[in-house]
Amino acid sequence: MTQTVEHHPHPHLADDAAGQSGFPPPPGPPPAFYPSRPPGRFAGFMLRLWARSPRWVAPVAILVCLGGAVAYVLGREPIDGAADETTCLLKYTTGYDCPGCGGTRAFFFLIQGNLPAAARHHLVFVFAVPFLVYLYVAWAGNLVFGWRLPQLRPSPLVVGILVATLGVFTVLRNLPWAPFTWFYV
Repeated sequence: MTQTVEHHPHPHLADDAAGQSGFPPPPGPPPAFYPSRPPGRFAGFMLRLWARSPRWVAPVAILVCLGGAVAYVLGREPIDGAADETTCLLKYTTGYDCPGCGGTRAFFFLIQGNLPAAARHHLVFVFAVPFLVYLYVAWAGNLVFGWRLPQLRPSPLVVGILVATLGVFTVLRNLPWAPFTWFYV
């Protein structure tokens, strides 16, 4: 009777798991498995609720939130006394417009269909709204109705350009001479 000895391609793995083989551990990154804690009671409840909910719940929830924002903006009318009070901490402490200053007023004017006034209060927001609406319609249409609209997938370069544009816009809107005073809100 002959005994066959199998040749293992990695002899250090063929020995016991206690590391008694004398070979160093294999080079390379550690395994990509990181154990996580089980979810708590609330997180577990939310995960079970999400798993049982129909596909249309998330798009409808976003529409409900948007409806609440529209009702708030129309009810409050942010143009009344906007120069008297500010809720922006940066503008309150420094006097400068932040990247988001004027966004609520631009939203108010967009709801009313006054595009020039909306652009006067926040030009970048008005530029971004059609893209945001399309992103929502493509996502919700695919999720709820199975529509296959092309998805907008901005590259890191495009995202960097948008962030840089917002930064330049923020600086320009705070310059105290014409034509940049048109952007100051």
